[in-house]
Amino acid sequence: QVQLVESGGGLVQPGGSLRLSCAASGSIFRVSAMGWYRQAPGNERELVATITNGDNTNYADSMKGRFTISRDNAKNTMYLQMNSLKPEDTAVYYCNAKFYDSRVFWGQGTQVTVSS
Repeated sequence: QVQLVESGGGLVQPGGSLRLSCAASGSIFRVSAMGWYRQAPGNERELVATITNGDNTNYADSMKGRFTISRDNAKNTMYLQMNSLKPEDTAVYYCNAKFYDSRVFWGQGTQVTVSS
């Protein structure tokens, strides 16, 4: 298994920035890709961005140009830099890790609130 702990959420004004972190521990060598997802009240969980072991990235259309996913393998940590935040970005943000055998693990989530 792998354990995932998100941090960095909080309250930010529209137009502001936040950087989320996801620290991974456990069977890191089994992980093929990691990602960020989010879920707003009353909505389904949706993709934000993913990154593979080869550093190939993929973003949801509404996040392209504003969000950047990255990873530091030495620290077993993944990041999500969020710029130009909008009120509609308010959600709980979840970190996820996918094993080569397709098992998926989730963190507990971190709240991001964009409001003036």
